[in-house]
Amino acid sequence: MSESLTTFTERRRPAWEDLDELIRRARGRTDRLSPVEVRRLGHQHRQAVADLAQARRRFPHEAATHHLEDLVRRSRSLVYGNVVRRTSMIDFVTRGYWRRVVERPVFLLVAALFLWVPALALGLWAHAEPQAAAEVAQISPLTSGIAGGDVRDPDTDTITDPAVNTAFASEIFTNNVRVALIAFAGGLSGGVLTIVSLAFNGLVLGVLAGLVVQAGSGEAFWRLVLPHGVLELSLITVAGAAGLRTGWALLQPGHRTRAESLAVEGRAGVEMALGTAFLLVPTGIVEGFVTPRGLSLPSAILVGVALGVAYWTTALWRGRATTTTD
Repeated sequence: MSESLTTFTERRRPAWEDLDELIRRARGRTDRLSPVEVRRLGHQHRQAVADLAQARRRFPHEAATHHLEDLVRRSRSLVYGNVVRRTSMIDFVTRGYWRRVVERPVFLLVAALFLWVPALALGLWAHAEPQAAAEVAQISPLTSGIAGGDVRDPDTDTITDPAVNTAFASEIFTNNVRVALIAFAGGLSGGVLTIVSLAFNGLVLGVLAGLVVQAGSGEAFWRLVLPHGVLELSLITVAGAAGLRTGWALLQPGHRTRAESLAVEGRAGVEMALGTAFLLVPTGIVEGFVTPRGLSLPSAILVGVALGVAYWTTALWRGRATTTTD
């Protein structure tokens, strides 16, 4: 015969009361408990989790089950809440950010697909149907001028005035940060707005490239875009991955509550977004000071590829090394 609710609660109540007392004495911090009490806290928490699983199965609507749920919730924050270590800014720059970038590669892949599939598809379409693409290009101020044949010449439109370069770099940096933060913040919509943001930027890039190449200005376009574009698009992809990670935490919290899942994964997403925003500074500097000087196509390729390789090499080196040693 299975155990009754009364027998179950009477048998387990002393352990629950002990756990409740430890939680009360800790007052949110395990350093207020002795080492023996901390070990007992962990043991009693695990036992309470097992009791809760049994209670949910056999007594789902009883007051004892609701009491256990509250007890497990309060003790979990003590047992696991202090696992997250406080790190210095130096540690974040040299280790923490890179670990966040590579520890969820699936989200990176998905973000890249939502960015590049629309870009490639719209680029091919715009090249094949320039008249229809010119109408679509009106949706964004970034592409509306291209639709009218307004393509900058990197040879005749060089800019060397430091004041103009600085203002241009600042404007580009602000725009890039806005794009990256929108991609990240879209995670709070369950990732829907992140996907829309990535796809829209891919669409703009594809239409722009397709129209310019079809008009015969492909070399000028690549000379202007490649120096900063490889790193810039890499960082937008990472910001998108941070948003998707946050959105997935809301949709699929796993064994955690949604609030707990969002706290853990949201923290990781914020770290990715902040590091990415900081690294957008070099892209603004390159676009403001290097690109306007009229680089040749080989030089533009060299600068762009070098920045992209440096970023992803550092991510793999520091991120994986940190994950392995932690």
